[in-house]
Amino acid sequence: MKKIHQTIIETTPYGPIALVWSEFNGLPRVVRVIIAKPNSSAIRKVAELFPGIVSTSCSEIDLIISRIEAYLAGEKISFTLDLVRLDICSYFQQAVLQANHAIPYGSVSSYGLLAAHLGKAKAARAVGTALATNPFPILIPCHRVLRFNRTLGEFGGGQQMKKALLTAEGITFDETGRVTENHFHYQNP
Repeated sequence: MKKIHQTIIETTPYGPIALVWSEFNGLPRVVRVIIAKPNSSAIRKVAELFPGIVSTSCSEIDLIISRIEAYLAGEKISFTLDLVRLDICSYFQQAVLQANHAIPYGSVSSYGLLAAHLGKAKAARAVGTALATNPFPILIPCHRVLRFNRTLGEFGGGQQMKKALLTAEGITFDETGRVTENHFHYQNP
């Protein structure tokens, strides 16, 4: 991989977010989006994963950052897959991430439905693993995928962030913390 760079979004409601990027075929493409985890800094994680990384930006990355900031501020924003380096993922993870990316803003699905959509009905756990290691959270919205029982499941930025992102997209929860949505994306009508 060519020289990698980082650009930090300093102030978000969830702490700093780091975009790690490099040039690919002459264009800047995101290699990782690193969000803060509960009790863990995104900036520290970048330093651990990419020692000596250079902080810089360019107009294309600045545009991605402004769109992430707008999304986190509650605007209805969708991101295209051409912004990210899917080629660094396994074939299975690429398929999972592409199917996840197709879940529209304000919609949810489940790990099992995503697995069935991919023709691997018994692979819900493998889908969960592929999403748990999603290198591009926010850009590929893995927060929109839930457990079969409508509970949140895990998320790199923690369950509180996952719930906040879904709530901002209009998803509602009952008093037990379960999503009240009746139709899940990839569910047959």
